[in-house]
Amino acid sequence: MTEKLFQYLQVPFVRYALIVGVLISLCSSLLGVPLVLKRFSFIGDGLSHVAFGAMAIASVLNLSNDMLLVMPLTILCAILLLRTGQHTVIKGDAAIAMLSVGALGFGYLLMNIFSTSSNLSGDVCTTLFGSMSILTLRPAEVWLCIICSVLVVIIYILFYHKIFAVTFDEDFAKASGVRVGLYNLIIAIVTAVIIVLAMNLVGSLLISALVIFPALSAMRLFRNFKAVTICSVIVSVFCAFFGIIISILAGTPVGSTIVAMDTAVFFICYVIDKVRS
Repeated sequence: MTEKLFQYLQVPFVRYALIVGVLISLCSSLLGVPLVLKRFSFIGDGLSHVAFGAMAIASVLNLSNDMLLVMPLTILCAILLLRTGQHTVIKGDAAIAMLSVGALGFGYLLMNIFSTSSNLSGDVCTTLFGSMSILTLRPAEVWLCIICSVLVVIIYILFYHKIFAVTFDEDFAKASGVRVGLYNLIIAIVTAVIIVLAMNLVGSLLISALVIFPALSAMRLFRNFKAVTICSVIVSVFCAFFGIIISILAGTPVGSTIVAMDTAVFFICYVIDKVRS
């Protein structure tokens, strides 16, 4: 098996898949900690369904590059969701649920009415649960992911203290002079970008796992914000790397394998926390 693994690693598309998978998981875990603490852990699922609906619209319009529609629409919805406070008519969790279900249903309806594919069920299943397109990445797509991931990491490091303040107490941060609206906007835009990039990795129904599980696993082991963030990154990268390796060797779906790894690590961390307590 080791020889087989080394043979696979000599193939460019396997290296591309590992690079993209690790980078997307790293960025998702960075954003996961503030989103979970802000009670917006389900936003990944909502935005992924928005992206699914946008992709359906792009396919109906026969756009050669669906990113031109998917990315702006997802960013817009992310901004609206993260700016939804407790004083609005529709609360944050209800807004996410409405947007998630509505976009998913609307997208599937459009794909049925204006379908140009002979395998509609296969196309929908591939979009929802991930596809093997992660193993057919082109160099341009890999570089796009690298650039976006580097920007996410830089933004997170530069505004770490501001994100920390906004995450725990927006009212106190606002009273301290922090531009809460600006940093919520940054979080929203970065979240939307990562969601769209992760669509090819795990599919729209499984994206929440990349955001939630590493953060929750780290919170079982640590109580410090910085320690939780670092541990979340390590857990996410570990699960993504070995999930892709296992998927290639065993022939299992990439997204589902990564989510299974994340789930297993969470239960291990949960048991460790219980034993330590």
